This record gives sequence, structure tokens and C-alpha cells, in this order.
Amino acid sequence: MAENLEEIRQRKLEELRDRAESAQTTEATTQTPMTPIQINGQAALAETVDEHDVVLVDFYADWCGPCQMLEPVVETIAADTDATVAKVDIDANQQLAAEYGVQSVPTLVLFADEQPVERLIGMQDESRLRTVIENHT
Repeated sequence: MAENLEEIRQRKLEELRDRAESAQTTEATTQTPMTPIQINGQAALAETVDEHDVVLVDFYADWCGPCQMLEPVVETIAADTDATVAKVDIDANQQLAAEYGVQSVPTLVLFADEQPVERLIGMQDESRLRTVIENHT
């Protein structure tokens, strides 16, 4: 009987995990996230760009002062615009940063219809980011 209880617990746990994953997938495909998405690798970036019409990717580093100053602006953009905001830590994703030619941080790349259409380097103010996004929505 103890085995049966353990089997039931495992099955229920798996069902709950499947349900939670399904809810996250549905949420990601039906609406723009209100907070930045942390990207880890090319596959995650490609998936994000494929799922959303307009994606602003913030290539940053934790040690970068301008990146830290830009963070609240990027969070506001994620919450207040139709763009999906993604963040890529260049130290953890050096190959991905190299693929996109990131030579200094912060570097922001705007994707529209799965293509990179804008590139902004350095600290940006909120109005500039809003204008760039609005031009592609």
C-alpha cells in the first residue's frame, strides 16, 4: 500500500508540473510578458523572437554601470508597451553576444517580424526606446 501511495503522489506531482508548464506556454503565446524574459542561449532567443511580433533584446552585463541604470527603463518598457523585452547576460552567453556583434554594453537589438531592425548602443532614455518600438508595431 505504501508503494501505491508513493505512485499516486508521483503521478499527481507530474500532473501538476504538466499543468503549470502548459499554463506558462499558453501565457507566453497569448500575451506580451509584463516583465523582461531572461534569455539563455540561441534557442531561447529564437523561440522568443518567433513567438512575439516585436522583441527588444537587452544585451547587458552585471558589472556594467550603464546597464544597471538602463534596467528600470527596460522594465518600464516591458510593462507599458506591446514589445516583449528579453535580457541576455553577455558573460553567461558570450557566443550569443558574438553572433549579434555585441562589442559594448548595453546594446539593444529590436526584432520585428523575426528580423533585427534596430540596434542601439549605450544608455537610452525611455522616450527613445518607445519611439523605436512604435515605429515597428
